[in-house]
Amino acid sequence: MSVHPPILPGATIGFLGGGQLGRMTAYAARGMGYDVAVLDPDPHCPAAALASTVITAPFADAEAAAELARGCAVVTLEIEQIPRATLEAVAAIAPLRPGVDPVVLVQDRGRQKDWLRDRDFPVGAYVTATSAEACAEAAAALGPAIVKSCFGGYDGRGQVRVRSAAEAAAAWTTIGAARCVVEAFLDIAEELSVLVARRPDGATAVYEPSRNHHSAGVLAWAVTPAAADAALERDAMALALRIAEALRIEGLLAVEMFRLTDGRLLVNELAPRPHNSYHHSERACETSQFEQVVRAICGLPLGATTVVRPAAIANLLGDLWSPGEPDWTASLAHPGVRLHLYGKREARPGRKMGHLSATGASGDLALAAVLDAYDALGGASVERPAAAERGAP
Repeated sequence: MSVHPPILPGATIGFLGGGQLGRMTAYAARGMGYDVAVLDPDPHCPAAALASTVITAPFADAEAAAELARGCAVVTLEIEQIPRATLEAVAAIAPLRPGVDPVVLVQDRGRQKDWLRDRDFPVGAYVTATSAEACAEAAAALGPAIVKSCFGGYDGRGQVRVRSAAEAAAAWTTIGAARCVVEAFLDIAEELSVLVARRPDGATAVYEPSRNHHSAGVLAWAVTPAAADAALERDAMALALRIAEALRIEGLLAVEMFRLTDGRLLVNELAPRPHNSYHHSERACETSQFEQVVRAICGLPLGATTVVRPAAIANLLGDLWSPGEPDWTASLAHPGVRLHLYGKREARPGRKMGHLSATGASGDLALAAVLDAYDALGGASVERPAAAERGAP
């Protein structure tokens, strides 16, 4: 008998976190016949609509997390910033996948970068700082840099760009963290990510790279195929797979990367969960990332990752709601475009409220289609790559 017997449909999957990633994964789990339970501080979190059980508690409440685990065959997460005590309380009762140690490693940017560097995975120059003076010294040594909080901070939050030692010292105060990573500016040609699925028995599946574009630290759009050099794509996929295997991840691992102008490939950050840059997998790939994570954590055969039709997404942030409800009819009038809303009750500037998706004969055409649909909503236009300009052949 396998040391990792499969967890079959009919069982309950628990989620630490009930945001949009939990919601979309819960849809996939429900479609496959699983029940869903969620722990989240917000009783009206997006995944609550899909869950038979919702436990309202902060992520630091280890007893509440243990209560969740007692009703589940397996527990996963959609946000990595969960205290170790909570993770261990769950793991003592039910399988916690992706695992305690990988999550604890990834949730601290400094620790994550040290781990990558110590195992000879390529990362950009950085210094971990624990004071304003250390931040200033790091910036003096590195030159123009980005100061990032080691804990929390995502979608551009907890980050300050600096060009001098004085600015770096001020950034320390602005961020207000006990530890920061000071990262040297890089000459970036393009942003890529690669998603890896890994079962508890070590079986793996790797998705083709996604090409991504950020604005103010938030993902604006993503497209697959990435249309990158074939050798580069192979290298990126192999690199992500090596990292997932070294972490012994159980579930999904998204590896964000940069291709520099000199051709080098560097790792930016890791995420042990479904990832915004692979929302297009629902339309592009034989197996979406949301179905795949269910398969992986339940020990089922992993699904094929083949891109069957190029697809792209564009994020919808709360800013679009500032004049009132966006005109969805104008966007959905574009052939092949779909609307995905996350069920969040309040639209705030910078908050991810949903995304648009589109397919096309090529990645560039899919991206052009989704950005045209986005522009129809009347918000600020998103920067396009040259190949995805309106009307590109």
